[in-house]
Amino acid sequence: MGVLSRASYVVKSKINALLNRSEDPSETLDYSYEKMRDELQDVKEGIADLTTQKKRLEIQKRRLEKNVEKHNEQAREAVRQDRDGLAREALEKKKAKMTQIEDLDGQIADLQQTQDQLVEKKDDLQSRVEEFRTKKETMKARYEAAEASTRVSEAMSGAGDEMGDTARAIERAESRTEEMEARSEAMDELRNTGAFDDALSDEDQIDRELSEGRSDREVEAELETLKTEMGGDSETNAMAEAEAEPEVESESDSESESGSEIPDVSDEAVDAELEELREEES
Repeated sequence: MGVLSRASYVVKSKINALLNRSEDPSETLDYSYEKMRDELQDVKEGIADLTTQKKRLEIQKRRLEKNVEKHNEQAREAVRQDRDGLAREALEKKKAKMTQIEDLDGQIADLQQTQDQLVEKKDDLQSRVEEFRTKKETMKARYEAAEASTRVSEAMSGAGDEMGDTARAIERAESRTEEMEARSEAMDELRNTGAFDDALSDEDQIDRELSEGRSDREVEAELETLKTEMGGDSETNAMAEAEAEPEVESESDSESESGSEIPDVSDEAVDAELEELREEES
């Protein structure tokens, strides 16, 4: 195979593949149906033309038949007038007209035979057209159903272009959302650890450590002060309690010593005094 032949073959293959991809079966079926209807119409027009031609020959035949009758009458009239030459001329014309009629009969018969054949072909073609029309509608319905099913399947599986774009958009939105959430968490963490304060401050790491040391020493000093104060209060309370105990003991001794001197009080007097207190309270 030469270079030009191969190039021609490749071009034809590309064109054929392009046509196959761009071909719509529904449109192709409709076009084929229209072509068949055009052929049927051509056959009908051919039959009509043939019938018209046959009718013309039949009209011409009837005209010749009238001429034959006329020439026959002329020959009879010439015989009655003893004009044999004129009668012979009339008969010759009659004979010529009859020959033409025979030719017309043959042509009319041929046209009739052709017309019958065309009518048969027309009926057969019309049956094929009707059959193709029914099959065409069935195939179109099946194709449209398959096409709709394919679109639904692609939409459900995400294989279609629109669903693919939608899926990619969702993925981009999810990635962007996750990035924003991570950034927000990072900002919160930096703010909680004081990284932003450190970034805004002029202190370096040594200054911060020294400041923390001073804060610790101040806390420890304050704690020692509290402990000292609490210790002093405890010693004061202990000394006060120690001083108070001898006084209590002396009072108890004096009461015990004077207890023997307390006169006996009768229960009736106590009850009377208790009643007086209750009345005062009430």
